[in-house]
Amino acid sequence: MSKSYKIIVTGRVQGVGFRPHVFHLAQKFGLKGSVSNNEEGVVIFLSGELEKAKELYAQLIQNPPRSSKIKGHHFSEIDFQPFDDFSIVPSQTEGKLNLQLTPDFAICDNCKDEITDPNNRRYHYPFTTCVNCGPRWAITNKFPFERENTNMSAFEMCGTCSTEYQDPSDRRFHSQTNSCSHCGIELRLTDAEGGTILCSDAIKKVAGFIKAGKIVAIKNTSGYLLCCDATNATVIQKLRERKRRPTKPFAILYPSLAALKKDLKITKIQEEALTSPESPIVILPKKGITGNLALEELAPQLNQLGIMLPYSGILHLLANELEIPIVATSGNIHASPIISEAVIAHQELKEVADYFLDHNLKITNPQDDSVIKFSTHSQKKILFRRSRGLSPNFDVAIPTEQKILAMGGHLKSTLAFIPNNYLYISQYLGNLDHFDVYNRYQDTVAKFIELFETRPEIILVDHHPAYNSTLHGKELAKNWKIPIQSIQHHKAHFASVLGEHELFKKKSPVLGVVWDGTGYGDDQQIWGGEFFKYEDHTMERVGHFDYFDWLAGDKMAKEPRISFFSLADASMKVELQQKFTEQEMAIYQQLKKKETLKTSSVGRLFDAVASLLHLCDHNTYEGEAAILLENQVDQYELKKCTSYITEIKDGLVPTHLLFAKIHHDYHGRKEKQKIIIDFLFTLAIIILQMANQLGIKEIAMSGGVFQNTVLVDMVKELAPNDFKLYFNRNLSPNDENISFGQVAYHQNIKD
Repeated sequence: MSKSYKIIVTGRVQGVGFRPHVFHLAQKFGLKGSVSNNEEGVVIFLSGELEKAKELYAQLIQNPPRSSKIKGHHFSEIDFQPFDDFSIVPSQTEGKLNLQLTPDFAICDNCKDEITDPNNRRYHYPFTTCVNCGPRWAITNKFPFERENTNMSAFEMCGTCSTEYQDPSDRRFHSQTNSCSHCGIELRLTDAEGGTILCSDAIKKVAGFIKAGKIVAIKNTSGYLLCCDATNATVIQKLRERKRRPTKPFAILYPSLAALKKDLKITKIQEEALTSPESPIVILPKKGITGNLALEELAPQLNQLGIMLPYSGILHLLANELEIPIVATSGNIHASPIISEAVIAHQELKEVADYFLDHNLKITNPQDDSVIKFSTHSQKKILFRRSRGLSPNFDVAIPTEQKILAMGGHLKSTLAFIPNNYLYISQYLGNLDHFDVYNRYQDTVAKFIELFETRPEIILVDHHPAYNSTLHGKELAKNWKIPIQSIQHHKAHFASVLGEHELFKKKSPVLGVVWDGTGYGDDQQIWGGEFFKYEDHTMERVGHFDYFDWLAGDKMAKEPRISFFSLADASMKVELQQKFTEQEMAIYQQLKKKETLKTSSVGRLFDAVASLLHLCDHNTYEGEAAILLENQVDQYELKKCTSYITEIKDGLVPTHLLFAKIHHDYHGRKEKQKIIIDFLFTLAIIILQMANQLGIKEIAMSGGVFQNTVLVDMVKELAPNDFKLYFNRNLSPNDENISFGQVAYHQNIKD
């Protein structure tokens, strides 16, 4: 006797070809019924033999579509329901959204083949997608993931596309982003003044402009990119001047993996990242690179390059036309958010780009490219930016029925939201000092609230009273009449690692090492070189780098020479006179006498060392001094390293003594590279010394300093085998993890 069954699957199961996959399994096992999306995931009804239904269920869970991530599933017998066949039925929602969202996916190999095949009907159509690839989060307005809930609703499928959509044997069966050149998205090429340039092949024309030394603003599937020839030093320098970005490295788009491998030797793990569905920028060493790249103009004074491969149809077709690497940097003026609207792009970038390649697909959620790096010795993956392809889902369970909104930090802001059974973390948003970034940040909060049709029941903010994220959180809490909790910045960093590795239930203590540039401390000083102990849902500060003067407020972070001035003693006066005018010397000396604000910041210590070594006195982008410092290190041997610090007393690292010893070595004409290696070695030794003093063998490390891959490798190599080391793994160690850390702290720490 036939029976009926219901299967519910939750997780990232919409916009990934899940329903067509279920359809094919039902055909395979001769089952009748239906499959649909709803607000919680995918719902399947089956009628037929129990054995066949269970086989379908097993295969579905064991071998789901490649881009899906199943979080939960349930099989149950229900009252018999007669079905004539098996069908995909329109989504019906009866409640609020309670599923994982779908990030953007890089163009798949099948679609690449189609757009470069002259005999295929999608030849040279740059917005070719299928159930396995294409924009998702970028164009989503609400869920479930159906065409009418995305910006593709503006494009009605032609007869041929509709036939594909309805054909179970077609790769585009129920592909919500399906379109072609007859019914889909249109390109428009203009000059800087907005005048339309008529041509039969806009992408081929753009390739010609780039080869001729022009700068083109290209509207990609997640926002604008500014592109030019990466082998042309003159045009790269022109882009730097126009974009007001004097030294920050530019991302480079290679035309293909084969072309990249021809110029540079890459590891297997780097290749896997570059060709993954997320297709991030991967930071690779310059060493050994061949080809004609304008290396110094692309990444001034650096020994590394940010490389990516074409991840959209537009970029793939452009790369095929060019066959050379190009600059592909965010379409914005320095420090502003990435632009996604043509009107704004033409207003803001008309003095930057010579030409514009626009299209008429609206982008709801603009995103920068994600950035990762692998350390040289241990191949440890470190996220530098979590955005396109990675946001907005986050695969850590937070068991709570409370609806929580965490406002994050200030410099590298993100938002974390728990409106249902899932945690969502926004794409990287940026520095909230900038008006446009703050507007984007506020808009993102509003979009989250609208998308999930849910307001939070509590808001979490940084302890710093003047952060714009804190101020906006207070405003929302007041308007919505809900409670607010402030969480200390570095404790949130520590909690982010504990949360990622699910360490809150551990019986043994964990040492937290949180080093960064700045954060408002519980004692109203500027923290940044902190040690914490976590045990039994409590967190306490157990040590820190000894305080030194915090001078000139935010200016200190922008001018590494001020950190040098703060840590300098009388023996360093000559060096200071080379960096400051007499008037400046007098001003800062007076500040030093009067200043009561102190800092323990390891980030500022990096700045001081970089200034002392004449690597950087003024940062033109955040973290420049620290990056230049790390870039002096090619290779090192631990057995040849020397620590500047032999003892830590009462949990205090002697910051002034450490700096004085570095100065002594530099004054004694020790090689810069050797000084930097010993400095990083000292920091690694300090971590282990502190752990040994406290009798703790598990260490969790976070904060922007741990983007230094040499330091990470050294800690991993020096730690005894019985130690366990934890780093952020699916979040950046920088302030992007603060929003998640706030949630993790709120849920697990007893204040």
